[in-house]
Amino acid sequence: MKGIAAAAVAVLGGISAAQAFDGWRLERATPIPSKTAAFDYITYDPTAKRLYIGHRKEGLQVVDATSGALIGVVAGTPEASSNGATLIPELDLGISNNENGTLIPFKLSTRETSAPVRLGEELDTSHYDPTTKRLFVNMAADASGAEIAVLETPSLAKVGSIKLATKKPEHAAFDGAGVMYLASRDLDLVYRIDAKALKVTAEWPTKGCAQANSTAIDTARQRLFVACRGNDKLKPSLIVMNTASGDVGYTAEIGGGNDGLVYDPDVKRLFAANGLSAVINVFEQVDADTYKPVESVLTRPMVKVLAYDQQAQKLFSMTAEGSADASKKINTSVGPFYPNTFFPNTFTVLTYAKAPK
Repeated sequence: MKGIAAAAVAVLGGISAAQAFDGWRLERATPIPSKTAAFDYITYDPTAKRLYIGHRKEGLQVVDATSGALIGVVAGTPEASSNGATLIPELDLGISNNENGTLIPFKLSTRETSAPVRLGEELDTSHYDPTTKRLFVNMAADASGAEIAVLETPSLAKVGSIKLATKKPEHAAFDGAGVMYLASRDLDLVYRIDAKALKVTAEWPTKGCAQANSTAIDTARQRLFVACRGNDKLKPSLIVMNTASGDVGYTAEIGGGNDGLVYDPDVKRLFAANGLSAVINVFEQVDADTYKPVESVLTRPMVKVLAYDQQAQKLFSMTAEGSADASKKINTSVGPFYPNTFFPNTFTVLTYAKAPK
């Protein structure tokens, strides 16, 4: 009888483990006519159900998230080489973050653009804080570090700047109370910044996590999630930090080449996209400092960024067929064979969803 009971427990345990598996998979792959441009960030507008893709010399592309079809390109962004967009739906405002050091504002409802705002010779991306209604822009670094330019919205008038020692400012997250957490890839730390006073209030090392890159936040539990690319001593990792103290409460290995991290508080899931390993690592949040790997979803090479539809529980990314042309400069800071050439008409928008039960 004891043996039967033990077997029953084992079976039930197996069922429980199986139920924890989400079964994320590719739902749709939609090719988009393309030339040879590189690409960077992807952003989702839940109101209009549209994706905004920074396709560099092919501009800020607007894609129907339901069908994957290309709707159009924001005017002026191919010439400016768009890295991607920051979306502020409550202001009907979209902002193309451009390699040439400009921002191009546009209306989300019509794609009508306003005059470009020049901030410098080069920039990467920007982050919007709904609490202070300010835009924080990652400018290209010089020998002394990087500037975060701070603009008010919707005017985009510059109200200040934050000078940092890092030369690789990356993704940021906000706590809903006027605090910004910014990852530094080259210094292996997170800056805690007062978004109103524009002052750094703490610098927290990302212990066990080298080349901090992507961020997401759980404001209810005061936890910051940081995905790191790793180095020759530390594997690519996900860490969970206490937003009050900077203490690291959890560490786990992820795939290589991370550039995207998403947290869904409704289903308690973390998604880390890793372009070199071609995998999305999925974690379950049990409590503030307890997490369990759920699965590692095989994707395609260069699937490194993410956008997320929280209502429909769908992940979006993109990729293209490419090669590391040895006669051209290769971005070895990401990987020794990181593509620098992409082939025409191979650019593809990808949608991932949980497999039907």
